[in-house]
Amino acid sequence: MTERTHPESDPVHSAARQVGRIVELLDILWEQARNNIPPPYVPVSQLRVMYIVEGEDGIRMRDLTRLLSAAPPSVCRLVDRLQALGFIERLPSPDNGREVMLSVTGSGRDHLARIRECRDQLLIQTLADMPFPKRTALAEGLAQFEQALADDPMLRARQDNRAAPIRPDVARSL
Repeated sequence: MTERTHPESDPVHSAARQVGRIVELLDILWEQARNNIPPPYVPVSQLRVMYIVEGEDGIRMRDLTRLLSAAPPSVCRLVDRLQALGFIERLPSPDNGREVMLSVTGSGRDHLARIRECRDQLLIQTLADMPFPKRTALAEGLAQFEQALADDPMLRARQDNRAAPIRPDVARSL
């Protein structure tokens, strides 16, 4: 007879719940901070498209649809809105005239940079309040967590383009 572990006492389940709560808090923080980001306001669903296209410049529309696990008409509308804002451009595929490739424009990259700068400032304020050893441990743990996420088969298409993990020597300087 085997023992069953209750999810409440399992460290992996506890960590998953904690990460989920952190994501929820960050969602709230980002939403509150959106007034600090110059217009236009870009909804989360459109930002997700921009992040993917930025990470995989020249991604085919069908691959974006697969990564988002969304219906093609829905993805097309998201891309239409981003194209109307001047943040994404459609390009013809060099090897198949019926396929469309996507790229983030210069103004789209600028907008993403402004969003990231605002978010970085919010996180820097929070991290500055943490004791140095805890910040170091967090940075090291996040680097491992990022690697584990990047290895997830659902994100495999983005694996070659993921951000470089935080190096341990950089983590120690936090």
